[in-house]
Amino acid sequence: MSVVGFDIGNENCIVAVARQRGIDVVLNEESKRETPAIVCFGEKQRFIGTAGAASLMMNPKNSISQIKRFIGKKFSDPELQSDLQLFPFLVTEGPDGFPLIHVRYLGEQRVFTPTQLLAMIFSNLKSIAEQNLKMPVVDCCIGIPVYFTDLQRRAVMDAATIAGLHPLRLFHETTATALAYGIYKTDLPENDQVNVAFVDIGHADMQVCIAGFKKGQLKILSHAHDRSLGGRDFDEVLFKYFAAKFKEEYKIDVYQNARACLRLRAACEKVKKVLSANPEAPLNIECLIDEKDVRGFIKREEFERISVPILERVKAPLEKAITEAGLTQDNIHSVEVVGSGSRVPAIIRILTEFFGKEPRRTMNASECVARGCALECAILSPTFKVREFQVYDSFPFSVALSWKGSSSNSQNGAADKQHTTVVFPKGNSVPSTKALTFYRSGTFSVDVIYAEQDDLQAATLISTYTIGPFQFTKGDCAKIKVKVHLNLHGIVSVESATMLEEGVEVPVSAVKEPEKEAVKMDTDETANDSTTAQSDVNMQDDKNTAEGSGAGLENGAPGPEDKPVRMDTDAKAPKKKVKKTNVPVTESVYGRMLAADLQKAVEKEFEMVLQDRVMEETKDKKNAVEAYVYDMRNKLHDKYHDFVTQAEGEEFTAKLQEVENWLYEDGEDETKGVYVAKLEELKKQGDPIEERFKEFMERGPAIDQLTYCINCFREAALSNDPRFDHIDEAEKQKVIKECTAAEAWLREKKQQQDECPKHAPPVLLSAEVKRKAETLDRFCRPIMTKPKPPPAKPQTPPPTETSAQSQASDEQQVKGDNEMGDQITTDADGEAAPLSDQMETDKSEDANPLSPGT
Repeated sequence: MSVVGFDIGNENCIVAVARQRGIDVVLNEESKRETPAIVCFGEKQRFIGTAGAASLMMNPKNSISQIKRFIGKKFSDPELQSDLQLFPFLVTEGPDGFPLIHVRYLGEQRVFTPTQLLAMIFSNLKSIAEQNLKMPVVDCCIGIPVYFTDLQRRAVMDAATIAGLHPLRLFHETTATALAYGIYKTDLPENDQVNVAFVDIGHADMQVCIAGFKKGQLKILSHAHDRSLGGRDFDEVLFKYFAAKFKEEYKIDVYQNARACLRLRAACEKVKKVLSANPEAPLNIECLIDEKDVRGFIKREEFERISVPILERVKAPLEKAITEAGLTQDNIHSVEVVGSGSRVPAIIRILTEFFGKEPRRTMNASECVARGCALECAILSPTFKVREFQVYDSFPFSVALSWKGSSSNSQNGAADKQHTTVVFPKGNSVPSTKALTFYRSGTFSVDVIYAEQDDLQAATLISTYTIGPFQFTKGDCAKIKVKVHLNLHGIVSVESATMLEEGVEVPVSAVKEPEKEAVKMDTDETANDSTTAQSDVNMQDDKNTAEGSGAGLENGAPGPEDKPVRMDTDAKAPKKKVKKTNVPVTESVYGRMLAADLQKAVEKEFEMVLQDRVMEETKDKKNAVEAYVYDMRNKLHDKYHDFVTQAEGEEFTAKLQEVENWLYEDGEDETKGVYVAKLEELKKQGDPIEERFKEFMERGPAIDQLTYCINCFREAALSNDPRFDHIDEAEKQKVIKECTAAEAWLREKKQQQDECPKHAPPVLLSAEVKRKAETLDRFCRPIMTKPKPPPAKPQTPPPTETSAQSQASDEQQVKGDNEMGDQITTDADGEAAPLSDQMETDKSEDANPLSPGT
């Protein structure tokens, strides 16, 4: 089972895995820890990640970046409209109101959704993890911004499904950072809570989190964010500054050229990084537009002056986080700063002034989210045993349920009224489940909505659930219990609906009729921190209308005044028998991909992955042909010179030159099969030459081995050593005869080979010599290593000194036989293989919270 954490950034992505009792950030194909979040479409394949970044400058209109800003947003979203001004590629509004990205791929115009593009990023990161782990990757944990809406979270889940991943959890990035910080702390107090503020300023957003730590526990106290305050905003300030300066000095307008904009933005990003550590920074770009070289210069003071509108927005999320946590700056133990955009010195000064303490950088600013996600994946996975550490995350939005019912104040009961109750208030624990009870006579619908808009730039309506149909046998209406679930991903859904039918053994007159008028809804919010709470909302049909409604809400254990109006029964009545029947629930999520479209996207992604693989294999075969041409041509003039005739060498050289010319002309763009055929054609001429050289190099060691084998067995057979006295003389003569025959065969073949030129086919092959040695060994070894028969047992029991010496002599002789056996089986240049090194495992529990196990 894979244990992988993905940090999908706006600019770069990072992959972390759990292995060897720790968390490792894996390297991509360029041995870098960060992989660009770019998808570039070419004429024949896609280039994703580092390959896409390499193609960005040459193909800007087909290179899609900052995909995270598109996910789950309407085309009319103000933030998206602002972002579109920065992108060189074409984005239009789809029929459903969501953006569509237009690119040229495989020689034609194609349209992709942001979800499909994010799936391509996931596919690339998945392959990076699989190459490092040497195993399939399916289960994972994905980091997402805390401000992602329900639709955005579902879009990330769909993208992961398209890429063949199964997220165990969508983890808030700030919570992942807090987990990566706290799980390694061994000095946390058991009772007192240590409050730490985490400020994450990334490429395009800012997130603030206040977390409370105790021994083995992390609790998120508050979240705050600014969706459009990040490192790229400082880059854009510099971009506008230099664009105006170049227009005045050099009379060029970079806005008219997409490639020039990309080059200037990349240069401005470097200037920003230089200014983080230096008081001033130069900017030089060659041939920006119209072959004009441009030069610029800026001081840190000037940079901070033009960045004032951005810096003024930094305090707002900080104040909101402190207020919602119910703390003051004095209650904050420390401040941790992470994120690629947090290196601007002006931001650090603002944080120091606000919290009254210097922010710390004890964590890797770019890798902490991925590490936290990998730790959470390890916690959820049975593959690793993780140190006991509880994570209590909070939900950043307030979600309510809404339904239609009859107004209690209506005289005729005909007017419908919309009823709303908050099910998961802001700050609710994740995950959480609550139950609501409805009294209905037929199919009804429930809407899931955001209860507060605040700065939420999304539609209020999340989804609609149709509950029914159902059939009941008693009364005017059925009791339907609906379970609403807030899962680990932060997605709210109606999990199930159950019809409860009660049967009693007492007369019907003993039961009072339920009230027929609406009841005011009372709320008790004392149990918001529990992961599973229960709420009852009682609905009953009105006699004059199709539906009537009344509501009472219970969270956890309500008091007597919070109980909803129910049927009053006699205290001495027997226990009721309840029959439970599942009721169908139909889900309709606004803006999410349909199941059929999701399946089509999975198939399209598979086709594109296959196309990319074919093109990569084609490139490999083309490179193999090119490498063979250059390698063989060099060897023909070097070590293969004596193994080929002059005419054969000239002919083969001409063939190699012909193939080289073909590669750069007609063969520049061919299929994989053509390159394979061309390589085989060359090898028909080159393989015999290589074989002759190989035989020449291997023949000498093989002959030496056979000669050594012959001499060893013959010397043993002719020896007068007492170790071989028990071997019959006729058997020894067989060994001598076999060795003589092998020596004669070798002498004859070697003489023929010496008379043969190097460029001619070899007469004596190394494989024949090795087979001859094996044959000789199989014949002679059993004879010369025959064990000596055991001596007869003596008649007299008491041993004498002479017999003891004889026994010692026999043992010495057996030992000699064994040495002889070892001698004749030892290779001429063989050595004993060393033992494998044993890896020492760190046994300290406090060194690392992870350990392999189930």
